[in-house]
Amino acid sequence: MEKMEVMFRFLVLLLMNELLLCMVESKGNIHYYDFLADFTKLCRMLTVNGSFPGLVLRAYRGDTVYVNVHNQGNYNITIHWHGVKQVKQPSKAWSDGPEYITQCPIQPRSNFTYEIIFSTEEGTVWWHAHSDWSRATIHGAIVVLPRQGTSYPFPGPDEEEITSWFKRDVMEIYNEAIETGGEPQLSDAFTINGQPGDLYPCSNETTYCLPVQYGKTYLLRIVNAILNEELFFSVAEHNLTIVGTDGAYTKPIITNYIMLTPGQTMDVLLTTNQSPRNYYMAARTFISSPLPFHHGTTTGILQYTNCCHSPFSILQYTSCCNSLLSPLFPTTLPNYKDEAAALTFIRRLRSLASKEYPIDVPKNIDTQIIMTVSLTLLPTPEASCGREIGDRCSASLNNISWVMPYTAILQCYYRHMEQNIFTDDFPDRPPYSYNYTGGNLPSSLSVASQGTKVKVVNYNEAVEIVFQGTNVGGVGDNHPMHLHGYNFYLVGIGLGNFDNETDPKNFNLNDPPYVNTIGVPKNGWAAIRFRATNPGVWFMHCHLEKHITWGMNMVLIVRNGSTAASSILPPPAYMPFC
Repeated sequence: MEKMEVMFRFLVLLLMNELLLCMVESKGNIHYYDFLADFTKLCRMLTVNGSFPGLVLRAYRGDTVYVNVHNQGNYNITIHWHGVKQVKQPSKAWSDGPEYITQCPIQPRSNFTYEIIFSTEEGTVWWHAHSDWSRATIHGAIVVLPRQGTSYPFPGPDEEEITSWFKRDVMEIYNEAIETGGEPQLSDAFTINGQPGDLYPCSNETTYCLPVQYGKTYLLRIVNAILNEELFFSVAEHNLTIVGTDGAYTKPIITNYIMLTPGQTMDVLLTTNQSPRNYYMAARTFISSPLPFHHGTTTGILQYTNCCHSPFSILQYTSCCNSLLSPLFPTTLPNYKDEAAALTFIRRLRSLASKEYPIDVPKNIDTQIIMTVSLTLLPTPEASCGREIGDRCSASLNNISWVMPYTAILQCYYRHMEQNIFTDDFPDRPPYSYNYTGGNLPSSLSVASQGTKVKVVNYNEAVEIVFQGTNVGGVGDNHPMHLHGYNFYLVGIGLGNFDNETDPKNFNLNDPPYVNTIGVPKNGWAAIRFRATNPGVWFMHCHLEKHITWGMNMVLIVRNGSTAASSILPPPAYMPFC
């Protein structure tokens, strides 16, 4: 296996030369980073340490990382450590990062130090801003290596990241969408490692290129950091072997494409066993709703560099390695609306579930929540949603559209000051029972109520959540649902309405994938299970940024256990103020 340092190699060296990056590794597996959030001179993008995508953090399983975030921009920011459970005895929920959930935002000209604890994570997770839409340009990968002295269940590593790019200031787009109540502007391009690729007119001379040698195997670390689009990804003429997702190992799956929702990460092996030449790596939107979407395809180039040493003849070498020969495009990349390809891919995922990496799927459930996931409307006289005049775009869980509080819920909960901030009456069932995925549903179902409602569960409870997609308003969609503070087991997924009597009989309780983000299929359902052993206040939301803005969110509060070790630590004295 070739060990490569492809992602951000040049950027990291540049930042070191400019003294913008400070990393000191001390004994005891503790790491220190400084993040400087500011606008770049070129393109006026809000970035960390001047790079897009951002710095790759590296740690071993069990390490602790301190990141001091200095906000020199014009907007409030926070940083979320996506896929890091922040599990420690006692709990370290204060550093999870979503604004007004676990903390007040870091205001301009101020700073805050996060403590990130890597417990059971191994593989690829990532970090991103969790304040308004600033994660479009403030994000980066996190590589969590096995504990020192141990190794992967496969060779490694290499990296790759898929991101999104806008020609306008993203906050201008966000503010415009809030003001009008309608669909936000579509992205101008997708990017692979910061480059849109040569199928976009502005990038054909700066397409990301991954040099490889014939006969080797590479580990691609893939992150979908795009704001509002799910993606299909493929490499021309090459199979991909999935070995991990969301910081947990999977049974190896050989495939010729993958599907990633925003927020998901995948560790993928690629063996360079084809005729030496150039091949496109390509990603395009997967869309299941009738709403507008970006039709572009981002590309990178897989470039064989040792053609002369391949087992092919001189004649083949001369033609295959000709620099004027266009890269091959992947014929296996699914079409934009291939819902069957997306669902088939998800159903193939399985946990590694080995002696070294055991799983613990709850068999007996203490709390079951059945949660409808809907695009809805908020009737208002002054705005248009593009669907019905006088209504604003909205989204809801169990018909409740989330209202973001003006201060941090975790701080209020810890200090018993929740009055007028939130209520603990998020329902375990939808308010109405109907044919959730049917056509021509009554328009009254499109109107959601608003509230800041949380669900409270006891420490160590076995929790099952069934996400039920709906066709309310005729705009059923695939929704990538993400839970902070936990990975969970995806025990079942299907189309149509969930049947609480028959569908659980087919749940996979032996080796379900252990993930933190899962796409709920359009007009379908997904069932997850986990044990509530991480006390704190944890955000649950769709990872399409526009749906977060519209209210497809809720909060899960896990009470303290009976001991100090199973309780939330007191907040740091330097928490930001609202």
